[in-house]
This record gives sequence, structure tokens and C-alpha cells, in this order.
Amino acid sequence: MEKLIKIFHALSDQTRLKIIKLLEKNELCVCEIVAAMNMIQPKVSFHLGVLKEAGLLRIRKEGKWTFYSLDYSELFKRFLILSVVERISEEDIREELEKLKDFRKNNESLNVKNRR
Repeated sequence: MEKLIKIFHALSDQTRLKIIKLLEKNELCVCEIVAAMNMIQPKVSFHLGVLKEAGLLRIRKEGKWTFYSLDYSELFKRFLILSVVERISEEDIREELEKLKDFRKNNESLNVKNRR
């Protein structure tokens, strides 16, 4: 039951829902999420920590970079994540997507060749 509580707690915050939606199609590093959300790094890291503790994120390290993606490994989490991102429209995160696009355009060094 504790696992379910952590999952639903993680999904109970608008910022975390937006982060999940941003991660729907691509893995992102913390700096990209910071730019997209227009938040300071410690605050983004806190939200990523909550999502990670709930088992909703995967982490991949590459050199000094840490990349986050959604963890679809368990069937229950897969259905839950898909049902959440399906209910959040692109319009709901339009501003964040624009900031992410601008950040990537201005920081091409982040386009790591092995990025998935």
C-alpha cells in the first residue's frame, strides 16, 4: 500500500504532472527541465526525486549528464502513466515546450550523440 501512496502523491502535483508530460516523448537532463519549467535546479531536483521515489522515472548517466525518462517497466505504472499523459494536452504545456525548444536551440552541446 505504501508504494501506491507514493505513486499517487507523486501524481498529485501540477509541476510533476507537467514534468511527466515533458518526458512522455524524450528523455531529458535536469538542465532541460529547469529551462522548460522556468524553475531553479533544486526545486526541479526535488520534484524529480519524488517521481523517482514513486518508481515513475528511469535515470541514465552519461559522463557528467544525468538523463531522466519515464519508467514503463511495470504494467500498472505503464497504464497509470499513459492515462495521465493522455489527459494532459500539448496546450497545457505549450509554454514549457517552447522554453525547452529555445533552450535546446541555444545549447546544442547537450545534443549528446548517444541520447535516446
